[in-house]
Amino acid sequence: MYDLPLLGAAACTSKLDLGFLSLNWLQLVFLGLVQGVTELLPISSTAHLRIIPSLLGWPDPGSAFSAAMQLASLAAVLSYFWQDVNRLVGKSWRALLQQDYWSPALRVTLGILVGTVPIAICGAFLKPALNACGSPLRQLWIVGLACLVMSALLAWAEVQGKRQRDFSHTTLLDGLLVGVAQAFALVPGVSRSGSTLTAALFLGMERESAARFSFLLGLPAVVLAGLVELHTLFKAHLSLAGWLSLLIALVSASIAAFAAIYGLLHYLERQSTWVFVWYRLALGVFLLVGVALGWLHN
Repeated sequence: MYDLPLLGAAACTSKLDLGFLSLNWLQLVFLGLVQGVTELLPISSTAHLRIIPSLLGWPDPGSAFSAAMQLASLAAVLSYFWQDVNRLVGKSWRALLQQDYWSPALRVTLGILVGTVPIAICGAFLKPALNACGSPLRQLWIVGLACLVMSALLAWAEVQGKRQRDFSHTTLLDGLLVGVAQAFALVPGVSRSGSTLTAALFLGMERESAARFSFLLGLPAVVLAGLVELHTLFKAHLSLAGWLSLLIALVSASIAAFAAIYGLLHYLERQSTWVFVWYRLALGVFLLVGVALGWLHN
């Protein structure tokens, strides 16, 4: 009784994985909640959207679903940081008019824009491989390996990071370096939030400031990825039921993402990132052992 009809849309074409069309609305709501929480915590939403369906025997929702769901993160980040975004844009515009090129707000804004360039270029290059049915980049052993690598890097950043700089001291170089780290998040299991938070900690930012910069830096990238994916789905003649499926998941993901932002920022004001280090380590080991022993299937 909960199934959404496909209305003639294939779940998988040669160029686009539409696995989410095979899911009913309860599954979509659940995966939307998973996406919303894990997209903004440094634990990889793509990893969890591969793992959970595999454990429950559900179809892989596909990379197109994962990319489109990033619009939920956009809604959550914009609503949560609306005052920050409005202040940055306003102060940056006034700085340009006054030719105040040393304005802290302008530096942050330019850093965010420059930091978007690496993932835009890499995303355009990797899009065909990521969106294809049975993409080798979405195999669980790759996701598990990425989890282990990011666990080690986050631990290193936690130990080595000086945590002496706040958000207002962000530079153009910070934006570029964190932006390069963000591009690695195209590999499933790396985590956009995780890679940018880790890079910001390496650059000496305070934990809460690093998370805040990570969220704001991701805004242009999320807009680009979401709009490109919606355009791709439109060209694929996605059925009305398919669009309804995305809408159901987006609503649940937006609610979960807002809660994840609130929880992470308040947590990092008082605590370290070690809980995420150990979680990612355990997740990576579980995935590699599960694939090796046949518990999980790529």
